[in-house]
Amino acid sequence: QAPLMESGGGSVQTGGSLKLSCAASAVMFSRYCMAWFRQAPGKEREGVAHITDGGMTTYADSVKGRFTIIRHSANNTLYLEMNGLKPEDTAVYYCAAVTPLRTYGPLACRATRYEAWGQGTQVTVSS
Repeated sequence: QAPLMESGGGSVQTGGSLKLSCAASAVMFSRYCMAWFRQAPGKEREGVAHITDGGMTTYADSVKGRFTIIRHSANNTLYLEMNGLKPEDTAVYYCAAVTPLRTYGPLACRATRYEAWGQGTQVTVSS
């Protein structure tokens, strides 16, 4: 099994919904931080949502109130529920995991450099 494997991407219209999944190995799921990032064509990769192993979360302002990150220990899977999708959400979405040197909450997850990445899944939102 790959350490992190995303699925669930696709094409939707503006206002639609998608649920991304990231199947993680036991080692990856044990990391303090897990997160979803995205990279649009010609743009830098950006953090979308972060979650600690205790379930504390933080979101980018651009997705707050529309996206929900969920960490499901029963099946070692990280999810990203995306509602109210906009064309500017179009990107390749990646899941990632790391245990930073300092584990003081979701802001630590937002500030740290991630060491393990999935291969990505494409999300396309049309107007």
